[in-house]
Amino acid sequence: MATDTCAGLRIDVDTLRGTRIGVPALLAELERHGIRATFFFSVGPDNMGRHLWRLLRPAFLLKMLRSRAASLYGWDILFKGTLWPGPLIGRHAAQEIRQAAAAGHEIGLHAWDHHRWQIAIDRLTTGEVRQDLSRGMHLLAEIIERPVDCSAAPAWRITPAALKARGKFPSRYNSDCRGFSIFYPQLDEGLLSQPQIPATLPTYDELIGRNGIDAHNYNEHLLSLFRPAALNVLTIHAEAEGGACRAMFADFLDRAREKKIEFQPLGDLLAGGPEIAAAKIIPSRLEGREGWISCQENPGGR
Repeated sequence: MATDTCAGLRIDVDTLRGTRIGVPALLAELERHGIRATFFFSVGPDNMGRHLWRLLRPAFLLKMLRSRAASLYGWDILFKGTLWPGPLIGRHAAQEIRQAAAAGHEIGLHAWDHHRWQIAIDRLTTGEVRQDLSRGMHLLAEIIERPVDCSAAPAWRITPAALKARGKFPSRYNSDCRGFSIFYPQLDEGLLSQPQIPATLPTYDELIGRNGIDAHNYNEHLLSLFRPAALNVLTIHAEAEGGACRAMFADFLDRAREKKIEFQPLGDLLAGGPEIAAAKIIPSRLEGREGWISCQENPGGR
């Protein structure tokens, strides 16, 4: 079958439930379609329930209501780590992580503590970030029995300190921001050698319930955003597309195949592409998301 559009498929796994339940479900769907993807795993404590405090923020509360978070993620996720320390995901769900690796998917680190990174990364020092990365990299490498050579920042939040800490670990690439092309990050101190493969397409929670997008037209709208001549990187979540949205995601893959969209691991996008240029990563705001995210700077206003 001729392929009109290539796309990277990034699967973020944030929680213990997402690892245990969502990952096996997604592996079955991907096998059915003959697709290999990139799984980014959180392996440290599952403290995601601590996000409940953010319900005091109107924007976050609106997002939770719009995406029906309780039914989407499950109450066990929403309270995880609130009344007692969160369980270590990598110790409780090593089998599912190994299953993804054994199926031939690319495996990278998402976080040691997803919640800590998401709410505090702009306050953490380079040393603190390096310690979290070291914990996560070592545990994930122990689980899959090989070095980990790619990573993706939770919630697309990265700072200069975190980028410098990343550089202490050998990686083929990182995927820490939103953007439009593969690039080398430019800091005030100079150019970093590890390329960034940014996510280019919106996620389920950014689209659903806004601008007339609902479960009936979600897949059609998302597919309309793919561009044959551009970098296409789609991010899904094991907790959503591997859970309550599994049937919708299966339909999405069927429709994507009809449109001749070929999904592949992010690392495969590095081969045969255009020359990689430099770009800055800047904090920005994105419609549909609460708080700041990191974006590839676009001086040309693309």
